[in-house]
Formats: sequence, structure tokens, C-alpha cells
Amino acid sequence: MTYSVVLMGTPSFAVPILEALLENNDYDVKAVVTQPDRPQGRKHTLTPSPVKVAALAHDVPVLQPEKISGSPEMQQVIDINPDFIVTAAFGQFLPTKLLDAAKIAAVNTHASLLPKYRGGAPVHYAIMNGDKETGVSIMYMVKKMDAGDVIDTIKVPITSTDNVGTMFDKLSIAGRDLLLKTLPKIATGNIDPVVQNEEEVTFSPNIPHDMQNLNFATETAQELDWHIRGLYPTHPAFVQVLDQRVKITDVTPLSELTVQEPGTIVEKSKKQLKVASANGTVVQINRLQPAGKSEMAISAYLNGAGKDLEVGQKWATINER
Repeated sequence: MTYSVVLMGTPSFAVPILEALLENNDYDVKAVVTQPDRPQGRKHTLTPSPVKVAALAHDVPVLQPEKISGSPEMQQVIDINPDFIVTAAFGQFLPTKLLDAAKIAAVNTHASLLPKYRGGAPVHYAIMNGDKETGVSIMYMVKKMDAGDVIDTIKVPITSTDNVGTMFDKLSIAGRDLLLKTLPKIATGNIDPVVQNEEEVTFSPNIPHDMQNLNFATETAQELDWHIRGLYPTHPAFVQVLDQRVKITDVTPLSELTVQEPGTIVEKSKKQLKVASANGTVVQINRLQPAGKSEMAISAYLNGAGKDLEVGQKWATINER
């Protein structure tokens, strides 16, 4: 039997899921629903979502409502009346009327081990909180955000070098494989959904701008590392350096300690920069992006804009948040 599917997703996380459904003869993707094209980059070029690009490459009809609720695109999905509605980081709440349009089920592929990290940025918060693992949950869609019964999960380790980008790659593959394993079980009723424990619920709201501020006075070297990796590359963290905003994209927390004030340079060479952070800890800066420049290795920075920096100099201005 071939099951009809409408996929609703936006970022790269959803692309492997779409491509797997298209390659599998058991599924017929009738349409893709994704967010409208958005301005991106310094020139604010109108850019389609990764899911739209993948769908058009396979000649799949694409629907892009600014708001799905009550839209003509919502009615189109209802008229399709697919066996499955599959969502993967779509980015909007879905009305019950739309969810009910699925003959078999409306399911969501969510990048966390629910009930932990409901919301739009589960991968970011897992890394920023120093979690050793996260995962993917397949759950029934309900009107309340990420609150449906969990059908199945898969765990994925978070290494000491993973960032949001690398974890998205890992989780998208894990989610794809889990979904393809789970959909046939849903169709045949061979599942045992688990009700989420409301006492264990945590949330991961979209990243506010002020969360990108690093604070060397309150964050230890390890916390700075988690913070930076938990925002990169989607929302790079930054500090004020010599009256300029500098994005910090990669650091290493060190075991050595210092009595220098947080934000002070404790060691500098042609290829290395170490800066004091909270509680006497020291962080090594590996990569950064000065304002108006491309991302670069610390060696390139120290041979250019940072060549006159000296040990004992206050390098990072403390940002309150």
C-alpha cells in the first residue's frame, strides 16, 4: 500500500525526511508546506527555505502561507486529505481542523527527548545547558505545542565539539530513520504511545537577541564554550572588543586558572589568545568574526586587527544580560 503524505517543514533538519519519503515507494508526497521566502544576508536577498529548494528539485507542489491558520493553503491540505501529515520544524502552530485532515495520523518529528525542550530551539538549549545527549521524538500532533503522546524516540550523543550545525546534521538523519521505522507501525496500530509527564516538561523558546551576548564575568570557560556552541552557526554569540562587536565562533575551555579580571588577556602569541573568564577560569579563543569581516582563525585576527593587543589588556567588554 502507498500512503499519501503532506510534509510541513522549513529548515535543513526536515530535508532528509522529505528526500527519504520521496525515495520510498511506500509514500506519495502530495505537497510540501513551508515558510515563505525570507530576506537573508547583508543584502537581504529573498531566500527560499531548504525544504522548498528540495521540494522543487523533485517537482513537489510547494505551499507557503504566511500564516497557515484559515489560509487557502490550509484548505488545500484539507482537500488533499492525506494519510499522514508529517511536520518537522515547520515553525507555526497548526489548527485542529488541519490536523484532523490526516486519515491516519498527524505526527511531528521533534529534535529533543520529550517532554524536555518543547519549543522552537531544542538543539540550542541542549548544548547551552551542557547536556551530554539529546535526541528525536516522534509524537502525535495536538493543538498544544509539542505536547502530544510520544510514539518513539532515539537518543543522540552530544560531543564536546558539537555545535547546533553538527547536531542538526546528526539529528536530521536520526529523525529520518526513526520516522521511516515508525510510520508503518502507526498505520498498522503496532505502537504504544506514551503520555508526556507534565512535571518533567521544559521549554526551549526561540533565541532572543540578548541571549547572544557573552558575559565573561558571570560565565566560566566551560559555560562560554557551551554558550557559543549552543548558538553557532544560527545565532553567533558576541562580545564588544575595542569598541567593535566581535562574534566568537569557537573556543576551548582550559584547565588552567588565573587571578586576572574576567575579559582580560592572560596570554598572547602569534597564533594563540587566552582570556580570563568567571571564577578564575581561562578560555582559549580559536575562531571569531570581527564586524564587517568574514569568520577567521585567531591567528589571522592576531596578525591583523588584533596585532596590537597585549597581555593584561581588557579585551572583552562585559555585556550584561
